[in-house]
Amino acid sequence: MQRYFIEGKIPENRIVAITGDDAKHIAKVMRQTAGDYLIAVMEGDAYLAKIVAADFDVEVELGEILETQVELPKKVTIACGLPKGDKLDLITQKATELGMYALLPFSAERSIVKWDSSKSEKKIGRLQKIAKEAAEQSHRTHVPEIHGVHSFQQLLAKASSSYDTIIVAYEEEAREGDRTRFAEILKSMYDKDSVLIVFGPEGGISEKEVAALKSAGAIFTSLGPRILRTETAPLYALAAISCEFE
Repeated sequence: MQRYFIEGKIPENRIVAITGDDAKHIAKVMRQTAGDYLIAVMEGDAYLAKIVAADFDVEVELGEILETQVELPKKVTIACGLPKGDKLDLITQKATELGMYALLPFSAERSIVKWDSSKSEKKIGRLQKIAKEAAEQSHRTHVPEIHGVHSFQQLLAKASSSYDTIIVAYEEEAREGDRTRFAEILKSMYDKDSVLIVFGPEGGISEKEVAALKSAGAIFTSLGPRILRTETAPLYALAAISCEFE
């Protein structure tokens, strides 16, 4: 059954409108009409919803809550140094499927790509749409928030004030014989709720950024003995978190 996310508060009469592209999808693609059912997600809950009108906009009446726990027990924000090409599209889609809570792109010292501020809003909007579609496909009850691009200093400020734990995936750790294992870090996180995991761009995190993150209290870890691509590392981390906590 198709799933749609609806913003806003649930009204007393429990009848809500679905508009825009979602309404067109229901009426034109799915060819649903009054009396048909779909899943509507509002305020973090999924409802069985009956279509009561399917004209220009679609109106649905919310029914029973579908009792399913699909979200990761930890709110994991992925901070990615801006990568090349469409890698951020892939990270957004697959990380959403794996339970990511939010994505925070940042301009790292070794980022080759520099986003034009005039086009940044459009790119973030595109990523938000990818996250929404991936959340619908994977039957989630939360659409990850795609933050605007941060400078490294903005990332540091947010990291210090908004998360219970800061973890940095650092490729140099993978080369150390006594590297800190990611599995060991996860076992120490059972009393933590919000987690920020920082990944560098293709060129990795610079020594200057490493020093600043250590000063902010970040924990550095390898993701195993192999060096992962910038688009692979966040997916590995989310899969490991799922294995540990779900």
